[in-house]
Amino acid sequence: MDEVLVADDVRKEYDDTVAVDGVSLSVGTGEVFGLIGPNGAGKTTLVRALTGTTRAEGTIRVFGGDPEDADEQRVSLLPQSFSPPARLTARELVAYYGGLYDDSRDPDAVLADVGLSDAADTWYENLSGGQQRRVCVGVSLVNDPDVLFLDEPTTGIDPAGRRSLWSLIEGLAAGGTTVFLTSHSMAEVERLSDRVGLLADGKLVAVGTPDSLVAEYGGESRLVVRPERSPESAAEALSDASRGFDLIVDGDELLFRNVAPTDIGPAVDALESAGIEYDALTWKQPDLEDVYLHLTGDEFGVSERPTTTAVADAADGANDADDTDTDTDTDTDTLGAGAPAGSGGDR
Repeated sequence: MDEVLVADDVRKEYDDTVAVDGVSLSVGTGEVFGLIGPNGAGKTTLVRALTGTTRAEGTIRVFGGDPEDADEQRVSLLPQSFSPPARLTARELVAYYGGLYDDSRDPDAVLADVGLSDAADTWYENLSGGQQRRVCVGVSLVNDPDVLFLDEPTTGIDPAGRRSLWSLIEGLAAGGTTVFLTSHSMAEVERLSDRVGLLADGKLVAVGTPDSLVAEYGGESRLVVRPERSPESAAEALSDASRGFDLIVDGDELLFRNVAPTDIGPAVDALESAGIEYDALTWKQPDLEDVYLHLTGDEFGVSERPTTTAVADAADGANDADDTDTDTDTDTDTLGAGAPAGSGGDR
C-alpha cells in the first residue's frame, strides 16, 4: 500500500503549551484512519500540520512532498465548524466551491451522493441542521479528492442519514480515496476505520485496527443484573449457585465478569436457582469506547455509562440494540472547506 500521508516525530508548541508531542504515523492509499482523543488532545493541530495550514517541527509528507505544495485538486478538508453563505441554495453552494478548482464534479451528482437532491434549490439557511451538514460534506467532495480530511462529518445528522454517509465514505475508500477521520463518535470510528490512533496530551498513545485495540485495551465482556434485593444479599445468595462465575457488586448492580453470549443462559439459571428476581439484565461487550476510556485514564464501572447491547430474553440469547450517538462537542473550528485554508481552535 502506497503511503499518502506520513508524519515523523511531529511536534507543535503554542507558547508554553505542547499541542502535538512527537507524533509519527502513516496512512496508505484507500485507507480510513480514525483519530480519536479528548478535547484539547491536539487533534486539530495535527490535522493542520498534515494539511500544511500550520508549521510544525518534524517531517510531514503528503503524496511524497511538502503538504504546503500538495495539489489542492487532490486534497480536501471538512472542518467541524463551517458557515457558508446562508442565502445560497444547496446547489449554488456546491457550484460556488467547485469553482475553486480547475476540474470539479457536477453539483447535482454531489448532492445526490449526500442525499440532498430534493433540497437542491433550498437556501442553506432554510435547511435543517443535518441537511446543512450534508451540504458541507458535499462541498468537501466537489473536487473528487484523493485524500479527504473529515472532522466530525456527521454531527447533527439523524441516524438514517449518518449511516448513508458512512456508506458513502466506505465507497470512497473502496475507490482509492484516503480518508483521515476525526470524530467523538466511537461507533462511527469503529465502523469506518481500518486503523485507529488515540491522541492524548499531544501524544499518539495507541495505533491499531479497532479489533486489535479492543482486544488489548477494551477489557472484559460482562453481564449486568439489577436485583430487586440488595446486590450484596444477591451476591451472597449466588455464592453457591454461581457455577464458577466471577461476581462483583457495582453500585446497585451485580456484575458477572468475562461472560460470553453462551454463558448468559447459565447465568440466568444461576439467578433463578438462587431465587433472585431482577428488574434489568444487560450484556456488554467491550468496544472502542471502552478502549478510549481506558487509555485516556477515565476508568469506569458498568453503572457509570449505558450498555450498548441489551438482553431482551437472556434464556434465548442476546439481541443487538440500535447503536446511538450521544457525543457532543461544543468546540469549534474555522478551517476552510474544500482546499485546506484558514485556522481554528484545537480540540
